[in-house]
Amino acid sequence: MSLSALVVEDLDKVAPELKEVFKRGGIIAYPTETFYGLGADPFNEDALERLFELKGRPRGKPILVVIREVSELTLLAADIPDVATSLIKRYWPGPLTIVFKAKEGLSELLTGGTGKIGVRLSSSPVTQRLVEILRSPLTSTSANPSGMSPARDYKEVLEYFDDAVDVVIKAERLSADQPSTVVDVTAEKPVVIREGVIKIEGF
Repeated sequence: MSLSALVVEDLDKVAPELKEVFKRGGIIAYPTETFYGLGADPFNEDALERLFELKGRPRGKPILVVIREVSELTLLAADIPDVATSLIKRYWPGPLTIVFKAKEGLSELLTGGTGKIGVRLSSSPVTQRLVEILRSPLTSTSANPSGMSPARDYKEVLEYFDDAVDVVIKAERLSADQPSTVVDVTAEKPVVIREGVIKIEGF
């Protein structure tokens, strides 16, 4: 844990530091197209444990992951059904989280023991640049203690977590009033689990 959170604005100027924080299991708070998210290495069990402790998140609640390009789905999803491909073409990059059957070997902290994994290709330029720098998928659970409102700016992140996060990316206050829409494509017929920014009518 850092003595104080590093607040940054220009990601490229601190790219080596971001990579180092990520590599050692640290947590990066960053703006998405909806709310601030908490980013950690989804393949690092210690990092995921720390994320759950930080949020006070109950075990059994899955954590979604953002990716830098569609090809990274193969690291997370066991298969990509045709309906998912259609949704991807229409809504990605954007605030649509798609729930797939999880690839074998993913942490149960990510999947919540459901055998499923939620994935999004974000339309936020900051999120996109961050995952490009890290060259890896990144967790994107909302930046708030469980039961509290999601943070919309970096000051709220600091009020919630102070020095318990390693890096906070500074950006303009986010204006979204709803989270991403979540669609489960693991069954024969897709199911909208949560209606958020994107309104989906039919498939």
